Amino acid sequence: MSITVRALGDKDFFSWLGLFEGYSEFYKSELTDQKALQVWSWIIDKNESLTGAVAVNDDGDFIGFAHYREVPNTLTATRGLFLDDLFVSPDSRSTGVGRALIEFAKDYAATRHLTTVQWLTAADNETAQRLYDDVASRTDWVTYEIEL
Repeated sequence: MSITVRALGDKDFFSWLGLFEGYSEFYKSELTDQKALQVWSWIIDKNESLTGAVAVNDDGDFIGFAHYREVPNTLTATRGLFLDDLFVSPDSRSTGVGRALIEFAKDYAATRHLTTVQWLTAADNETAQRLYDDVASRTDWVTYEIEL
């Protein structure tokens, strides 16, 4: 199976939605039509920082996606890329799709002269962490959150 990774486009909504439903289910987050449409509008709006890429198999099926955005790095006075979401369909896992999506994000960042690519993952997502430990350096930072 070959994998093609490309930027998400205006006509990709319904194929992307199937993957986004799987992503929401994986993280046990209820997905409403309103949420899906809001996220999609951010991805395709050129005035928003969030954008994304999709992995496609030989049959043209969407098998994974990545959502990312540029962020300032204040301590270095540079800009980096934050990988908000990375998802691979269950039947395509361990086939190189996740790695291909990360490489696409890395190339995207490099062409824009960004200095880092960073992301978070769930502490219990050990399968993903095996890939992440192979392609990146784990940091010492601890994440905190306040819900409003």
